[in-house]
Amino acid sequence: MADDGSAQGAIWPLTKFYFTVNLGSQDSTASFQEVSGLETETQVVEYRHGDSKTFSTIKMPGIAKAGNVTLKKGVFVKDNNFWKWYDSIKMNTIKRETVVIQLLDQTGAPTMTWTLTNAWPTKITATDLKSDASEVAVETLELAHEGLTIANG
Repeated sequence: MADDGSAQGAIWPLTKFYFTVNLGSQDSTASFQEVSGLETETQVVEYRHGDSKTFSTIKMPGIAKAGNVTLKKGVFVKDNNFWKWYDSIKMNTIKRETVVIQLLDQTGAPTMTWTLTNAWPTKITATDLKSDASEVAVETLELAHEGLTIANG
């Protein structure tokens, strides 16, 4: 008999294939194949004051920055919402949205939530075309944002 971990009360790592993405007022919840770039980092500031008895610097936290988030999804007939959103930045009228990405458990309940504040599209890549391939057409949307927050449960 296979051990599912329930007898010992084991906690298993989360799987990453069941998730939702809500693009604010753009498209409510959209289906994506892949989400990447959910990262943030803090720059390091090195400092040494003049009367320090040690001849080395100390490291302090500096400015926090977040990378762009990349979303990949299949191309559907008459679905050009991303292109409309991207066109809105051409006239310097950027429409910023709150984007919510949720990792779901087997029942569909959110286990982790990433929230992108004031997100807007910086790049859209259309699918590549090949006459000898039988693959799904996938387009890529890259979002810049002003902050990433993470919540559990």
